Amino acid sequence: MAWKTLDDMDLAQKRVLVRVDINVPVADGVVTDDTRIQRIIPTVRDILARGGKPILMAHYGRPKGQVVPEMSLRIVLPALSAALGQDVLFADGQYGAAVAAMKDGEVLLLENLRFAPGEEKNDPAFAARLAGLGDIYCNDAFSAAHRAHASTEAIARLLPSCAGRLMQAELSALEGALSTPKRPVMAVVGGAKVSTKLELLGNLVAKVDHLVIGGGMANTFLAAQGINVGKSLAEHEMTGTALEILAKAKTANCNVILPVDVVVAWEFAANTKNETVAADACPADAMILDAGPATVAIISQAMAASETLIWNGPLGAFEIAPFDTATNAAAEQAAAMTKAGNLISVAGGGDTVAALNKTGAAEDFTYISTAGGAFLEWMEGKALPGVAALEG
Repeated sequence: MAWKTLDDMDLAQKRVLVRVDINVPVADGVVTDDTRIQRIIPTVRDILARGGKPILMAHYGRPKGQVVPEMSLRIVLPALSAALGQDVLFADGQYGAAVAAMKDGEVLLLENLRFAPGEEKNDPAFAARLAGLGDIYCNDAFSAAHRAHASTEAIARLLPSCAGRLMQAELSALEGALSTPKRPVMAVVGGAKVSTKLELLGNLVAKVDHLVIGGGMANTFLAAQGINVGKSLAEHEMTGTALEILAKAKTANCNVILPVDVVVAWEFAANTKNETVAADACPADAMILDAGPATVAIISQAMAASETLIWNGPLGAFEIAPFDTATNAAAEQAAAMTKAGNLISVAGGGDTVAALNKTGAAEDFTYISTAGGAFLEWMEGKALPGVAALEG
């Protein structure tokens, strides 16, 4: 890897500017899911243990360069302090004075970076102001690495820079899964729309051995092949594109797995009347909401023969039973194979993480990415500005 990690830096008595992502969900003033906070704790503790002073930089919400009081990062202080096991100091604007007052062993959080117009504009002057607060820059926010902002891109060129523990784990997992994978490689791509994952599919067919297409996206591919999908969610205007992707896959010798049987229903509701029919037998007044058991068996067989799995998106309407059946079955198999040491499994994307957590399979996956857009862009084969800047 071309980027440095904390192991390559002398942190003793150094002010370490750490870009983190603690843009967490909040309800009634309380953090409801501290997963992202927990993920940065190893980096902060490592810096403290080696005599450095961690200065945390983050964003919260979309204030668009304005000071919006309800988007103050103060809201995460209690959860951050609890996760770290010590009080975290806060700088609400007088950054320099707060940094100068730091004592050994203390941790400081700066106010929402996006209150400053220069942050999202990747403004060199704002980056220089931030860089002046520290001796070393550490990026531990892979989930923000696809944005060329002052705190993710410009600042990395002004200070000795490295990846934090979370960024290091994320990059290592993704590099191993897509750049230098153990073969055969299987990708599961689901979700509602082909249009949002065009570049992803185009990149994957050239890199993986098996590509499972599920969710509403699968309906578009079925429709492209002249199959009537009834009232199912499908992008009929994308059928030409779907056929191009299938042709590209054939040329690349990538085995595309589409549903051969489907679970259909007449309304989108939990435990509603449903039937399993052949993929080309969807009633005109019904909609496809999940892959059927024969499809699950095909996926299972391909997964059993694979060494690496990359997963982005559910196979059906996983939010409501029984249309979570295919997703659950595939997730449980992937988790069991990973636990047995027979599969390297990497998953990411909001719906994906929610689906895997629902089954309890997430804890046995090799790596679960908390990044949404950055994970997707990496899988699309795009260079991420925040990562490229670390590579110098």
